[in-house]
Amino acid sequence: MRLLHTLAKTCASFDDPNLVSQAGLVPVMALAERAGLVAEHVRPGGECGVNAHLKIPCLVAGMVAGADSIDDMGLLRHGAMSTLFGGVRAPSTLGSHLRSYAWGNARQLEKAGREFLVELCREAPLLPGADTLAFIDIDSMQKRVYGHKKQGAKFGHTKIQGKSLLVRGLNALAAVVSTPLSAPVITATRLRGGNAASARGAASLAAQAIGTARECGCTGTLIVRMDSAYYNAAVIGAVRRQGARFSVTAPMNASIRVAVAAIPEDAWTAVKYPRAIWDDQLGAWISDAEVAETQYTAFASKKGQGVTARLIVRRVRDLNNKAAAGQDELFPVWRYHAVFTDSPFELVQAEGQHRGHAVVEQVFADVTSGPLAHMPSGVFAANAAWLAIAAMAHNLIRAAGALASLPFAKARAATIRRDLIAVAARTARHGRGQITLHLPEGWHREHEWLSLLAAACGPPAAAA
Repeated sequence: MRLLHTLAKTCASFDDPNLVSQAGLVPVMALAERAGLVAEHVRPGGECGVNAHLKIPCLVAGMVAGADSIDDMGLLRHGAMSTLFGGVRAPSTLGSHLRSYAWGNARQLEKAGREFLVELCREAPLLPGADTLAFIDIDSMQKRVYGHKKQGAKFGHTKIQGKSLLVRGLNALAAVVSTPLSAPVITATRLRGGNAASARGAASLAAQAIGTARECGCTGTLIVRMDSAYYNAAVIGAVRRQGARFSVTAPMNASIRVAVAAIPEDAWTAVKYPRAIWDDQLGAWISDAEVAETQYTAFASKKGQGVTARLIVRRVRDLNNKAAAGQDELFPVWRYHAVFTDSPFELVQAEGQHRGHAVVEQVFADVTSGPLAHMPSGVFAANAAWLAIAAMAHNLIRAAGALASLPFAKARAATIRRDLIAVAARTARHGRGQITLHLPEGWHREHEWLSLLAAACGPPAAAA
């Protein structure tokens, strides 16, 4: 690609009042209105807490369009945006509104986000197959922040390239729901201080997430997957009281090591991984991993809190990378990974499903490359509200992608934003109250964009 004109003959002028750069906000916000994004029961105090039912959709729209700070909300105020949307507020007004939130208001906003997700599931096929099988994944993320005046900012552990490091920031706890046929959506969020233990508040969050998932149509088998940080009686007890099943990574403590050592050698089954090699002479899969299971009672020392379920163990050969060429091992050495679960599925399937817990990292990657690139306020409750609104924006983008096409139903949020939302358009009026959007000719996602528009706004009017 090259310029057809010399630079000396190329000029620019920001002077067209009929252009918008985010035309995809029209069907997306129409979908939000259809799903009832009003948050009427969110009532922050103070002069700046008024009109939350208008300011929250402004914040959601800005995040959907790519805003990752309060100042970025200014992208809603350009060209013909005032022709397409009403109630748009200035970034300073939105920032003052967020700072008027107390902790209770942030919890009200979290509830509004859960109700919004339930309505989105009625408007778009967000969770296909949820009436048969669905998964809830719970995990936390340490979000690095800067500035010594950030409320709640403390040093906490996080993993960067597989290494555990202490990072000064705020800790976001989240639960996401997905099915084998869908991408994950956020069912519950909770912002905590940076030094919070991973399991703090996880029991109540799990109960909220399960209740929301049931309202979203997850009427079949529901399995809550967690890593070893959530291996405690309170969290597992909360999951079981809500009628869901659990699958949690178990730490290799002394009692679990004893249970693993008692597994007979003939009980191990080779796992058929995608890259495993079939050996015709041995008649077996040549794989580095084997799985087995045994019954195990966890938390037996806690009166009335003991849980008896399956202990699924995966073992992987621990090879010495420094061994000289041709120097074989004298005896096999294994590394063990245990999963404590009451999953109803057979051994290999249940173990593979637990490894799917990594899908929660996809959600964290989506939100940190979008609205959670920053925690924009120094006020803790404002950042908690920002996290809840970011979850709404993420779920709205996922719903828009599901309505556009099947590939977009599982696409990254950045892909949906680039192809369906950040599309330039020129507005033109025809008669009273009728507006036509003129989008770029030959746009490579024209069919998907029109499918989203038809689903969100209804079929276009018949041509005269």
